[in-house]
Amino acid sequence: MLDRYDPRNWPISYEGLIHTLIVLGGALVVAFLVHWIVFAILLRLTRQSSSPIDDVIVVKIRRPMRWLMFGFAISIAAENDALVGNGWDHFAGFLTPALIGWVAFAFVKGVAAGYERQIELEGREVETRGYRTRIAILSRTARVAIIIITISLIMFNIPGVRDIGTTMLASAGLAALAVGAAAQPALKSLIAGLQMALTQPLRIGDLVKVDGQAGRVEEVRMSFVTVRTWDERVLVVPTSRFLDQSFENWSRVSEKLTGPVMLHLDPVAEIEPIREEFERFVKAHELWDGRNLALLMTEAYPESIELRLSMSAETIGDLWTLRCEVREHMLAWLREHQPDALIRHRLEVEAANQRAMGG
Repeated sequence: MLDRYDPRNWPISYEGLIHTLIVLGGALVVAFLVHWIVFAILLRLTRQSSSPIDDVIVVKIRRPMRWLMFGFAISIAAENDALVGNGWDHFAGFLTPALIGWVAFAFVKGVAAGYERQIELEGREVETRGYRTRIAILSRTARVAIIIITISLIMFNIPGVRDIGTTMLASAGLAALAVGAAAQPALKSLIAGLQMALTQPLRIGDLVKVDGQAGRVEEVRMSFVTVRTWDERVLVVPTSRFLDQSFENWSRVSEKLTGPVMLHLDPVAEIEPIREEFERFVKAHELWDGRNLALLMTEAYPESIELRLSMSAETIGDLWTLRCEVREHMLAWLREHQPDALIRHRLEVEAANQRAMGG
């Protein structure tokens, strides 16, 4: 029973086995040398280029190209040796699309990484966020398509799967209806992701406010967008939500914003000294960018008035800090210089008790 595993009983001569090993080993060595020479030349050429895109692409595809060249070498060896050919025929249908798909996947990934590095070197923050978002969505779409096509080509080499595919093609109308109904959410996400990449209502790094929560956009995927809030929570919002409903984008054009500080004071407050102190403090502050500065009385009620103190800064973070410091400073200044301007709604229990006892 174990005689079939004895090498002496195999229908292969030692001379034929040695010939097979020489042919296969020689082909692999030649493929390795060709790969090494070709990529040594490519790396030297890319170093002389001013663009970082070609450098990243060459680095990304170097490893998968080595294995693809090994596959070509085995194919050439299979043409010259029957033993290699018999073995390669069983695996070529699976390995060839896998290797080509790997190279295509690495190429798309390299192009995306190269463009991201190039736009980062240019240093334009707003344009960088737009390009990064478009690159991320389109490259992810291309990679998903490559994976689906590669897996499909591999699976069609299985006879049973091929028969199922032929049966589905024979009933294409019913199959298309069933697939369309099942894939409707995926197709909606795909279309929403592509629309997000083309129209760019938001980009990676934008500060947005959605559902009452403000935060920075961290990821833009085909089906969802992640937003990091100030307290480090992550909001996961469907991509279609930003296309179907309104939201606030605070950094769509630039980081420069004007923000208010609201003060509710007693009507006896003297406005002009408050305005002078506010302007003096902001003009001396390092975070003010010199664009907008104003104090306006926006409302007047019988028991209170409303003052809007507006100021601007270079970035949203600087504006937030400036507003907080202005609010703190102005309240301290009012307590010291105009205490009567601060509204008081307190029940003075002790004074009331004394009046009651005196009465």
